[in-house]
Amino acid sequence: MTPFGEAVRRLRRQRGVSQKQMAAALSVTPAYLSALENGHRGRPSFDFLQRVAGYFNIIWDEADDLFRLAAQSHPRVVVDTTGLPAEYTAFANRLACEIRSLSPEGLAELAQSLDQLVFLREKAR
Repeated sequence: MTPFGEAVRRLRRQRGVSQKQMAAALSVTPAYLSALENGHRGRPSFDFLQRVAGYFNIIWDEADDLFRLAAQSHPRVVVDTTGLPAEYTAFANRLACEIRSLSPEGLAELAQSLDQLVFLREKAR
């Protein structure tokens, strides 16, 4: 599942809407909607995102959050380390090899470390 798929499923269930109903309203197939929710499709188009936001009548921050989640929801990530030192490439490849075996706690710890590093970098600017 992707962050976007999880959010769409949550919104759909909160509002008591079936995949079939939502798919018909958005002019897509239920199979496409299911594939998005389950992480079997890549990032949705901007047009589709706007239709989802309109369908659920969400605006401003909530719509921004949904669009941000969509940007983070490509199930096959490519990390371009061209021009970076070898350690960066090695780390990206190691993460690719280990990601499936990380525990939820381990993943949360890595994410927290990355958040802290980004925060410190931004603070230094």
